[in-house]
This record gives sequence, structure tokens and C-alpha cells, in this order.
Amino acid sequence: MAGVVLAAGMSSRLGSNKLLLRLDSEPLVRRAARLALDAGLGPVVVVLGHEAERVATALEGLAVEVVVNPAHRKGMQASLHHGVARVPDDCAGAVVLLADMPFVTVTMVEALVARFRQGAEPLVVSLYGDIQAPPTLYARSLLPALGGLDVATGGGAEGGRQVVARHRHEAAVLRWPASALVDVDRPEDAARLGLRPPSPEA
Repeated sequence: MAGVVLAAGMSSRLGSNKLLLRLDSEPLVRRAARLALDAGLGPVVVVLGHEAERVATALEGLAVEVVVNPAHRKGMQASLHHGVARVPDDCAGAVVLLADMPFVTVTMVEALVARFRQGAEPLVVSLYGDIQAPPTLYARSLLPALGGLDVATGGGAEGGRQVVARHRHEAAVLRWPASALVDVDRPEDAARLGLRPPSPEA
């Protein structure tokens, strides 16, 4: 089971690159990639975009494949396209994660994979209360739809959402505490979560 970590965003509302903010001394992008590896996903593809070279330094030493999305300004759909395109044909599917959700855990990702292997559903989604958000597991049969979306049109996260909506009736659902649904969009988010800026050399 492959992992696709989306980490190409502009962090425009935050004012600095949130992927390099540190939680427990670890940059968020490295935390997400390490989580995917620790959960047994492989290969793990990390899609970068904004400040790609700088962010890539935070991944040094991890056994991940870094892909740069030159169309990252067009939104998450373009990054999903680039990440899914690197999933090998022999993988049963892929778990898609966002690098700015620091409270997703190894246990959560392992549970998605275990649920997929127990049933016949082509999709395993995460619900936080009533809100659907990553991580999401897509079976191999759904990956061509994700990878074949029109990158040129942009469309934010609508690509993944469209595929989920089309197959929602046949999806397995795992529920997580609403408190785990935390992303980092604004300075007050970072302060509330105790995230620290990168060191000057990062």
C-alpha cells in the first residue's frame, strides 16, 4: 500500500511556510512522511511545490520519493495528480495524507489499511464528527481517475472529493475524534498548537 503525502501548498494565510513549522522539534512535512513510513506504507511519495528545495531538506534521510509539482499554484488537485502518477502498478492502492494535519497518527493510517484488507470496498474514508477529511485510502481501481484529472483546470481539492463523492455509497468509514481534525492555516493556529518556526538555517 503506497502513501501519498501532499505538501505543496503556498501557506499564504500563515505568512510563512507551515510545512517547516516544528512540533516536538520535528518539521510538519517530515512528521507526515515519517508517519506514513512508520505505518508500513511504501513507497511513500511526498509531493512538494512551494519552496520545494527548502522543504526537501527537511526530508533528508527518510526513504521517501520526492516529487515536485510545478503546477502547485493551481491547487491540491494538481499535487494529487502528480503523487498518484508515481504509485507503482503492483500497489493495492494508496493512502493520501496532508502534511499539515499534525494529529493524524500511525494507528489511524494502519486502521485504514487494515479495514481495506478486511473488506471489498474500494475506498476507506475518515470522518471527524460529521466532517470528512484525510487520510483517505483509494484502491488501485480508483487511482486512474485521480491521476487522470485535468491538472490544467486547477480546482483545489475537488479532484479527490469528486472521486470520493462518486464512490461514497460503497466506501468503508472510520470515525476519529473531532479533536484530531486540526490543520494549520493561520498564525493563531500555529500558536495554539505550540508549533515553533524553523531554525534560521532551515
